[in-house]
Amino acid sequence: MKTVGIIGGLGPETTSKFYLEIIFSCQKLNKSKRPPIIISSVPLPYALEKDAIVNNSNLQKFLPYLITEAKRLEKAGSDFIVMPCNSLHLFVDDIRKNVNIPVLSIIEKTAEFLQKRSFDNIGIVSTAITAQHKLYEKELSSKGMLYFSPNENDQVKLNQIVYKLVVGEKDESMRRELLDIMNKFDKSDCVVLACTDLQLLNPILQKIDVFDTMKILADATVEEILK
Repeated sequence: MKTVGIIGGLGPETTSKFYLEIIFSCQKLNKSKRPPIIISSVPLPYALEKDAIVNNSNLQKFLPYLITEAKRLEKAGSDFIVMPCNSLHLFVDDIRKNVNIPVLSIIEKTAEFLQKRSFDNIGIVSTAITAQHKLYEKELSSKGMLYFSPNENDQVKLNQIVYKLVVGEKDESMRRELLDIMNKFDKSDCVVLACTDLQLLNPILQKIDVFDTMKILADATVEEILK
C-alpha cells in the first residue's frame, strides 16, 4: 500500500469525513490491513479563513501554509498528497512545484469522473474562489463539457453557507437554502458539490444527480493507495 498525505483542516469536519471515507472504502477492497494515512492540519488564522471564503480576498496568504504542510507530509513519508478542498486547488501547481511526490487534483479527478459518465452540462456549486478563478472551466471544457454556476446573489449565499459549515455551524435552513440554489440547475445533467464542505448538509435533488467532490477524491485516493 502507498501512504497518502492529507493537507487537512479545510474545514476540520470534512477532513474527518474524508479520512473515514478512505478507511472504510479501503476496508471493502483490502481485508488485510488499514491504509497508511498521514494528516497535516493547516493552522489557519480564523480571520484569514473568513476573509477568503466570505470576501474572496487575501488568497495568496494561504500559499505558505499549504507549501509548509505539503513539505511536512513529504518528509513524514507520504507517497502522494491530496487536499480535500476545491478552492485551494487554485494553488495546486505551486504545491506540486515544491514537493517531489505526486499531488492528486480534486478538480482533475472530478472532471475525469464526469467524462466517464458522458455528462455534457454540469451545474457547479462552490465558493466564489472556485467560481471566479474558473478552476473547473479549463478541465471541463477540455473534455467537451459545459459549466454553469450560480448567479451573483446565490453565490453570496453559498459563501455564507460554506463559512458557517467550516466553523461548525449547521442547520436545516442552510440545507434548504442550498437546495433552492441547486434546483435552479434544472437544465443540467447533474450538479457537482464543488466545495467539499457542502456534503455536510446532505443535499439531494429529486430529478438531477448530485455528485460530491469529496467522495470522488476519496475514491481516487483509495485507488492510488492500493496500486
